[in-house]
Amino acid sequence: MSNSDRWLLPDGVADVLPPRARRIETLRRTLLDQYQRWGYELIIPPLIEYLQSLLTGTGNDLDLQTFKLTDQLTGRMMGVRADMTPQAARMDAHSLRRGGVTRLCYAGHVLHARPNSMLASRTPLQVGCELFGSTSHSADQEILDLMLGTLQTAGVARVHLDLAHVGIFQCLAAAAGLGEREESRIFDAMRRKSIPELDELLGDTQSGSYRDMIRSLARLNGGADVPERARRMLAGAPDRVQAAVDELEKAAERVRQRHPEVSVGFDFCELRGYNYHTGLLFAVYTPGEEEAVAQGGRYDAVGEDFGRARPATGFSADLNRLLRAGGDADGEAEPACAIWAPAEDDAELRARISELRRNETVIQAMPDDTTSPRELGCNRQLVRSEDGWAIESL
Repeated sequence: MSNSDRWLLPDGVADVLPPRARRIETLRRTLLDQYQRWGYELIIPPLIEYLQSLLTGTGNDLDLQTFKLTDQLTGRMMGVRADMTPQAARMDAHSLRRGGVTRLCYAGHVLHARPNSMLASRTPLQVGCELFGSTSHSADQEILDLMLGTLQTAGVARVHLDLAHVGIFQCLAAAAGLGEREESRIFDAMRRKSIPELDELLGDTQSGSYRDMIRSLARLNGGADVPERARRMLAGAPDRVQAAVDELEKAAERVRQRHPEVSVGFDFCELRGYNYHTGLLFAVYTPGEEEAVAQGGRYDAVGEDFGRARPATGFSADLNRLLRAGGDADGEAEPACAIWAPAEDDAELRARISELRRNETVIQAMPDDTTSPRELGCNRQLVRSEDGWAIESL
């Protein structure tokens, strides 16, 4: 590598420079304070863990996203976290072992072996909340309220919420007797909404058969009329399917009542985390972003792999994407508001600077610094006066 290439970063990896870094940190602190007011306790999971615990119950998708390496101390395989949710589940089931409901929140970097899309970051700054110990619809609604409140705090104005239920496809696949390989191929085509591919994989099916119902899922997306269409198209499906459709409709109605400004829709092909989630799924989209800006759902089975089955629901988001969706795409300069102090070794000046720094930003010049105070973000300066050091406008 030549000297001119040493500054290059890998694809999907980027520095966060001033003033954007300050905005991201401010948003992080604001959101964590907001979650704390809802009763969510902060956790700080390790960046790296043994694969055996890091990928427990998460399915193939997270496995493909995880960087793997060998622990030089034990020879065991380790992984850099690609998602903090499984770590929260481990802490709840194994480390905390509390009875009743546990609420946890987190904020930290995760690492993806490959980006989710061409322009996506491989080092998202993930923030989220997880609620353990409740099977109630109220738990799902609390997480939905928190997720939508997160977007509001980040300044994301135009929001569309898509609801789905992973149990519908799971139940129909089991009823149709799909083999593991066939189910995987159909699931992949379903997630990509490739109707021609689905038609080929499912073959000629009898109307009303379970395979025909699976085919119909690709056409079940849209607005408030979707649940009724689903009941007609899935008539004869197992009771669990009908119950899931009812659950989706009720969840949408609760969101419309509590958040009338949010556009609510349904997408029965939204099967993200199919091997991980167990029930209601939700994702939020906003104009200008190709991927969901926040997403989550119910995952009741993960804790069982840690020896303690716990119902769970939660959401996560990328702080960088939230900030961009909230209108900070350009990272415009912060307004000048700091105070500039001269490079003088004066006891009275040092005392004045210390006093001001309790509430203000004060930047003292270096003797050999040629940067102008304006370039440093200063709009005022300390000048010597008869009464000591006074503040004047620049």
